[in-house]
Amino acid sequence: MMKIQIITLFPEMFEGVLNTSMLRKAQQKKLVDYQLINLRDFGLGRRKTVDDTPYGGGDGMVLRPEPLVEAIEAAKQKTKNKKQKTILMTPRGQKFNQAKARQLAKLDNLILVCGHYEGYDERITKFIDEQISIGDYVLTGGELPAMVVIDAVTRLIPGVLGGETSAEVESFNQPGVIEYPHYTRPEDFRGMKVPKVLLSGDHAKIAKWRKSRQKRVL
Repeated sequence: MMKIQIITLFPEMFEGVLNTSMLRKAQQKKLVDYQLINLRDFGLGRRKTVDDTPYGGGDGMVLRPEPLVEAIEAAKQKTKNKKQKTILMTPRGQKFNQAKARQLAKLDNLILVCGHYEGYDERITKFIDEQISIGDYVLTGGELPAMVVIDAVTRLIPGVLGGETSAEVESFNQPGVIEYPHYTRPEDFRGMKVPKVLLSGDHAKIAKWRKSRQKRVL
C-alpha cells in the first residue's frame, strides 16, 4: 500500500477530493492510504503560530521553518526505511508531467508539503527532496497543486483503474502525443455519426485509425 501524507494548513480542503470517485475507491481497495497532517498542530506557543513577517521587509507573511520541519520529520518517522520522497509544492519547482507522475507512483511513501501565505522560509528546502510546480501561474497555496499530483499519481498505482492497460494508453504516456478521440452510444447524435471504422469489428483497422487520430503536442 502506498502512503501519501499531505502537510497543510487547510486539511478540510482535501476531504471532498480524497473521498470522491477514484481516489475514494483506491482507499477502499487498500491500495493507497492518505494522511492529512495539520501544520497548525506543530505551531509555536499557545496560539500555534506558523508564520511571521519577512526579514528585509515586504508584504505578507512567511511560513516559519520550525513548524514545517517538525511536521516533515513527524511524517518521515511513520515510514522509516521505505522508498519515499518529500516534495514541496511551489511555482518555482520542476514542471509536473506524466513522466514525473509515473516516477512518484513507484514510491512507498510520498510526503507533499503545501506552502501558503507569501511563501516559506528558504531553509526548509534542506529538508525536502524535490520542488514541483503544476504550471506557470500563482495560486493562493499549495493545496490545489497537491491535489493534482495526488490524482495523477494514484491512478497509476496498479489496480486502481481496474483495467490493466487503462493507464498505459492515455494521453502523454507517449511523449508529445495526446490520446485519440472516443465515441460511445448513441451511434447518431443530432446528425453527428460515430466513424464507421469503430463499428466494423476489425481491430487492426480500428488500431490504425486510432493511431492516425492521435494528436501531437506542439
